[in-house]
Amino acid sequence: MISFRQKGWCKFPYDKHLADWIDFALPHARATVTDPAFAEWYRYGGTWFAGVNALPNDATGAVPGGPPISGQAVDFIRDALGMANLGADMPWDRAQISVCYPGYPKPMDGESKAVFDFRRNRDAAHVDGLLREGTERRRRLKEFHAFILGIPVVKYSENAAPFSLWEGSHIIFGNWFRDTFLDVPPERWGEVDITEGYQRIRKQVFETCERITIHAKPGEAYLAHRHILHGMTPWGENAEAGPDGRMIAYFRPALNSPTEWLLAS
Repeated sequence: MISFRQKGWCKFPYDKHLADWIDFALPHARATVTDPAFAEWYRYGGTWFAGVNALPNDATGAVPGGPPISGQAVDFIRDALGMANLGADMPWDRAQISVCYPGYPKPMDGESKAVFDFRRNRDAAHVDGLLREGTERRRRLKEFHAFILGIPVVKYSENAAPFSLWEGSHIIFGNWFRDTFLDVPPERWGEVDITEGYQRIRKQVFETCERITIHAKPGEAYLAHRHILHGMTPWGENAEAGPDGRMIAYFRPALNSPTEWLLAS
């Protein structure tokens, strides 16, 4: 628990309960990548399927015919993070099915060189919930995720576009979020343009926090703090994955209160 608070992430070992959940979830995850309803999620020359909210799980995390999501990671979230209502009053969101393929990232039509270089060289690092809007792509706080839970559902090598994060960055961003929003009514947070401040704090994080990558196998999982700067690395030289590519299910359930997003540790 102390390690998670300080580092902003932790990893969980193999868990039979989670492995059983994957057995039921994997066929549904595989179906998303060929479903015409989700074709819009292909990016970067077809090297990344973003798959946002693509898994057809219910509020308990269960896919049709399968069990609710459970295991060490879920117990930790409920007990250590104080989210006992997860899966009840605080429903699981429909999981993202993030799939990477060899060659990620290729340039995308209409993308500037600066944006592509940031994805290639800085893993498209971002904090969830800070959305770019309008023609000028100004950032504003719009979503209030409780955490990021990554669940690999297939095997892949350590350099096959793993999840990356800047360790401890959740503390720097958390302090800045409180300085920025604490005296603003929560109903007006989405009106505040935080573009320049966000870029300044992100630069500070790049200069002061260690970038790490996280690899896990099916049955394992990793948890990241909601305020942490994170991204996805390019597909490495000689990286290996099966025909499914690098496929990970990500859960980011919403908190019931924006104030909790701001103030909870």
